[in-house]
Amino acid sequence: MSSVIIVTLGCKQNKYESDCMARILLDNGYTVYDKMQPADIYIINSCAVTSEAEKKSRQYIAKCCALNPDCKIIVCGCAGESNIEQFEGKSNVISVIGTEGKDKILDILNNPTKSKFEIPKEYCSIVNPIKTTTRENLKIQDGCNNFCSYCLIPYLRGRSRSRALEEIVAEAKVIASRSKEIVLTGIDISSYKIDGELALGRLMRALYDIPALISLGSLEVNVVTRELLEILKDMPNFSPHFHLSLQSGCDEILTKMNRHYSSNEYYAKIELIREYFPKANITTDVIVGFAGESEEQFVTTLLFVKKCKFSFVHIFPYSRREGTRAYNWEDIPMSVKKERVERLSKVVEELRCDYLKDYIGTRGIMLAEEKKCGCWQGFSREYIKCYASGALEQGVEYNVKFVEPYMDGIKVLILED
Repeated sequence: MSSVIIVTLGCKQNKYESDCMARILLDNGYTVYDKMQPADIYIINSCAVTSEAEKKSRQYIAKCCALNPDCKIIVCGCAGESNIEQFEGKSNVISVIGTEGKDKILDILNNPTKSKFEIPKEYCSIVNPIKTTTRENLKIQDGCNNFCSYCLIPYLRGRSRSRALEEIVAEAKVIASRSKEIVLTGIDISSYKIDGELALGRLMRALYDIPALISLGSLEVNVVTRELLEILKDMPNFSPHFHLSLQSGCDEILTKMNRHYSSNEYYAKIELIREYFPKANITTDVIVGFAGESEEQFVTTLLFVKKCKFSFVHIFPYSRREGTRAYNWEDIPMSVKKERVERLSKVVEELRCDYLKDYIGTRGIMLAEEKKCGCWQGFSREYIKCYASGALEQGVEYNVKFVEPYMDGIKVLILED
C-alpha cells in the first residue's frame, strides 16, 4: 500500500484534523508519516492566516516534488479555501480542496478533484484522531463570528458552530485512555454553545471526571465569568493556563480591530482570573503596528502589557491580508514594526522572568514530552516549559522541584516521592 506524508501548517485545529485524516488512511492500509521524507503521496494541510503562511503552503509543493518527483500531492485547508487557483497548475498536485472535505480523503485520493466543499451551517467535521504527541487536541467547535478587521479566517472557516456535548465527552474518554493531557481546540472555543446558549462552563463540568489534564485553547474576554471560573476552580483536572487574546492595549486600536472590549474590561478579567487562580499562567497575543498605529498608541499597549503582568506574549508585526476590511487602511514601515517588536520583546522577557521567580523552590508536576539537546523537555500543569535531566519516559508525569529559570522556561529537579 502507498506511503503518505501529512504536512500540517498553522493552528491546533489543523493538527487535529490532520491526525483524523491519518486515522482514516491507517485504517485503510496506508502507511502514514508526519515527518518530511520520500513518499508516494503528500497531503498539505495548509494555512492562510497571513500571506506568508499561504506562500509557505505553496513552497511545500516543491519540497515534496524534490523528495519524490513522481509523487501525488493533495492540498487542503485554509489556503485552498482562500484561493484554490494558486495550486491548480502546480507540479504533481492532483487535488485541491478547502477547509471542508477532509473526512472524504479516501474518495479524494481515488477520484481527484479541484473544487471546494460547501461549508456547513451545523457542526459536521472529521473526527477520531490518532495519537501523535503526548498532549492531544480535541476539537469542540469550528468557525468564527467575530470578523476582526485584520482576519480572514471567518470567511474561510464559516460561522461558528459547536460540536455535540456527548460526542466531545466520548472522544475525551478515548484520548484520556492513552494520553495525560487534552487541549480543547477550535477556531473560537469561547463561542461554544449548547441549544443556542454559551456553554463552555457546562462543557468543562461534563469533563470533570475525565482522567486527563484538561487545557483550554485561546479564549475571548467575554467568556471569562465568575460562573466559568467557579467551575474551573472545582475541577481537579484543569490546567490553570489562560491564553486570553488581547491584540492591543490601546482602546483606539481595539476599536479599529473590531475587538469587542476595552482595555479596562480586559484588565478586569485578568484580575478576576487571579482572584480564583493567584498563580495562573496568563499568556496572550499582541499585534504590533496595526493600521497606522502611532508611537503613542504603541506605548499605551506596551504599558498595558506591563500592567497585566503576562507570563508570555506572542508578538506579531501586523501583516496586511487581502480580503480583510483593514487591507487598504494606512500601513506603517516594516522597520518601525520590527523596532517595536524588539522593544515589546524586552518587556515580555522581564515579565516572564518575574513570573517564573514565584515558582523557584516550589513543587509541581511535569509531563515529559521529548529528549532534546541532552535533556528532557516538557510542561508543568500550569503550562510552564520545563527542562530536566535523568532517565525519563515520554508521556509520563513526574513530581518535580522548580530550580531556576532556564532558556525559555525553568529547570526542574525530578523528585523520588
